[in-house]
Amino acid sequence: MEQVLTLVCKLQPTPEQASKTDALLKAFADGCNWVNQVVKGGVTSKTTIQSLTYQELRKQFGLSANQAVRVCARVGANRKTAKLKNKPVQAFKATSADYDARIFGFREKDWTVSLTLLNGREHIKLDLGNYQRGKLKGRVPTSAQLCKHRDGRYYIHIQLKDETPEPIHSDRVIGVDFGRRDIAVTSEGDKWDGKQIQQVRDRFSKVRASLQAKASKGTRSTRRRARQILQRLSGRERRFQQWLNHNISKVIVLSALQHNAIIAIEDLTGIRERTNQQPRNKTERRRSNSWAFFQLRMFLNYKSLNYGALLVTVNPAYTSQTCHVCNHIGSRSDKRFKCGNCGWHGDADVNGSFNIANLGAVVSRLRGSDTLSCDVQGYQKPPASAVG
Repeated sequence: MEQVLTLVCKLQPTPEQASKTDALLKAFADGCNWVNQVVKGGVTSKTTIQSLTYQELRKQFGLSANQAVRVCARVGANRKTAKLKNKPVQAFKATSADYDARIFGFREKDWTVSLTLLNGREHIKLDLGNYQRGKLKGRVPTSAQLCKHRDGRYYIHIQLKDETPEPIHSDRVIGVDFGRRDIAVTSEGDKWDGKQIQQVRDRFSKVRASLQAKASKGTRSTRRRARQILQRLSGRERRFQQWLNHNISKVIVLSALQHNAIIAIEDLTGIRERTNQQPRNKTERRRSNSWAFFQLRMFLNYKSLNYGALLVTVNPAYTSQTCHVCNHIGSRSDKRFKCGNCGWHGDADVNGSFNIANLGAVVSRLRGSDTLSCDVQGYQKPPASAVG
C-alpha cells in the first residue's frame, strides 16, 4: 500500500522571486475561477475540462503547459468534492498552486527547489529543520504545492510517496475511547487528561476577546498594539493542540506495536453537528466545537500506516452505556459507570474503551465473528399457518 507524506517546508525567496510567486498564485487562482465559470457545472472530468479550456488558459493567463493542466485538475477535483458534499464550488483564492514533476524539482546539494513561474524557472532556497532534511535526504519528490500562508510567508508542501509495511493481524485489540474530559483512554490503561488543553483554550479565548475589544475601541496606538498582539498569538492554540495530538497518537501506535495488537477507535463522523443541536451555553458550545478529535483520528490513521499497525473503526452507539463484562445497559453518571446486572462499576471511559476493543475484535476478524453466529443445522421452515 502506498502512503503520501506531505512535508511543509518554508521558502526564502528574494523580493523579486516573491513578486513573481505572487503573480503566479494570482494567475493560477484566476485561471481556476475562469474555468469554473465557462465550463458547465456538471463536468468533473479533468480531461474534458482540459480539452475545452487548455488553449485559452495559456493565452489569457500566461500559464505554462503543465500549469494549465494543473488548473484543470484542481477545478475537476474541487467539483467532485463539492458534489459529494452537495455544495457549490467556492471561489478560488491566490493562496496555492499545484506542481508536478515537469515544473517542480528538488536539489539536495544546495537545498533549493526549482519552480516554474510565469516568466521562467526560479531556484528558491529552503529554510529546513532537521526533520525535513532527514525526510528529504536521498529522495526525488515529483509533486508539490506552492502556498502562501496567512502569515504572508511562502511554503512548499512536498509530497513523498512510500510503500507502507504490511499491517499486523492479531486477535488482541486496543480500544481507544475519545472524549473531552479525557482526550483519549485506552483499554491498556493509558489516559490523557483534557484539563490542560481546556485551560489553554479558555485562556486564549479570554485573551482574544479582550484584545478584540481593545482593537475596536480606545486610542489609535492602543488599537494598533492590540492588532499586533492578536497577529502574534494567531495559531498558537492550534499548534499546541496539534503537538498534543501528535504525541497521543504516537504513544497509542507504539503501544499497539509493542503488544502486537490492533487499534480500534470510534467513528465519530457527524458528532459536532449532532451535539450542536443540543441546548448549551456559549462556553460549552465553544469548547465542544474546538475539540480536535478528527485531527487525532487522522494522526492515528497515518501513523498506523507508517508503522504497520492496523486501525479499525467501530460504531460508537452505547459504547459508554454498556457494561463490558456482561453486555447489559448500565447507568452512567458523569465519569462513573455502574452495571445493575453484574455489579461492575468504575470509570465510564475505561469501560467504553473495553467495549470498543471488543467491537474491534469482531470487526477485524477476516472470516467474521463466531460470537455473532448461530448453528443452522437441523433448522426446519415453519408451516405457513405459523408465520406471523
